[in-house]
Amino acid sequence: MKKTLLYFVYSLLPTAYCLLPTSSYSQQDSSSSSQNAIYNRPFISLGKTNTAVGGYLEGNTNYFSEDGVTEGFSMELRRFNIFLYSRIHERIKFISELEFEHGTEEIALETALLDFEFHPAFNLRAGILLPQIGLVNANHDSPKWDFVERPISSTAIIPTTLSEVGVGFHGKFFSNAGTVAYDVYLMNGLQDGIILNEEGRTHLASGKNPEMFGEDNNGVPMFNARLAFSNSKLGEIGLSWYGGVYNSFRLDGVEVDAKRKLSLTAFDLSTAIRKLKIQGELAFVKIQVPEGLEELYGTNQYGAFLELGHPILKKKMLGFEDAQLSVHLRAEKADFNQGTFVFDGSKIGDEVSALSFGLSWRPLAGSVIRANYRYHWIYDFFGNPPAHLGGIQVGIATYF
Repeated sequence: MKKTLLYFVYSLLPTAYCLLPTSSYSQQDSSSSSQNAIYNRPFISLGKTNTAVGGYLEGNTNYFSEDGVTEGFSMELRRFNIFLYSRIHERIKFISELEFEHGTEEIALETALLDFEFHPAFNLRAGILLPQIGLVNANHDSPKWDFVERPISSTAIIPTTLSEVGVGFHGKFFSNAGTVAYDVYLMNGLQDGIILNEEGRTHLASGKNPEMFGEDNNGVPMFNARLAFSNSKLGEIGLSWYGGVYNSFRLDGVEVDAKRKLSLTAFDLSTAIRKLKIQGELAFVKIQVPEGLEELYGTNQYGAFLELGHPILKKKMLGFEDAQLSVHLRAEKADFNQGTFVFDGSKIGDEVSALSFGLSWRPLAGSVIRANYRYHWIYDFFGNPPAHLGGIQVGIATYF
């Protein structure tokens, strides 16, 4: 574990069972099992029915300047999400999440799945689900986090939030040493937009397409798996993989292109040393691109973040009995193209490093007011001296 943490920090320096819905607010913690995350939320039961509702709201302000140029101050209501839960049977659960982003600019059905619980070690899940990739994708609710922005590795490398139509199994094995959790899923998968997109680089998030909820673009499912170990002293460590063929290589049953594959591997860690909370993620992407495009569209990418948080005050504040004030630090990096130039063998640029720090105040476990300062070093494709982006964000997020 120590060697893993040291490697994790070094990579950044260059820059039980599923919890049931309840009507009360329980302690929310992003270190909670990623497998449990969709249920580890506050819900309000609807009368005497087996149905419950919940959701969260997120808004923030932004003021950024890049090399002395700024667009000024702005505000945004970033997300308004609604959860719907129903216990159809003692062993059948339904949960869904509808997201409204930037008002009604983007409306998406983020989750809509059924869990058939046969045994703690073997459960069937089917529907629109969140692949278990890294720390954030399946555990991304804004009120659980103390920074306004999600980590770069979790958005620019891992395409959070990624929702997929899929089917698979998940479960847990318990022992005195701790808990082993696994997830295994087949799904339609990301599509052609990973390359030849508006970003001008290999970009997994551009492979998301509304059509992926209706059919697979190539008839070959992608695969996702995660294995995690947790106990009360260690916290949780996880290893996940997502991959398969992403391009449309068939047309009317005839193969018109070579099959090209992607592979995304992620390691995540969530633990604590006394009151110091430590969270991190390390993700690697390998992708096959058409011959001749390897220099422009990177075949290897990686991203990482390490986040530290520590409470500095926990007491009755402003009428709230158990309010908590904490300080936070995050270091992160994403390299979008680990290749080299053909003409001289020098390293391709196209990477960003960032450092953020801030304060968060939680009047309740599921509500947060947060203020962050972020500073980015942004290197262009040719590795020229970096552009410098810095700014302040103040935001709120709460479950309801």
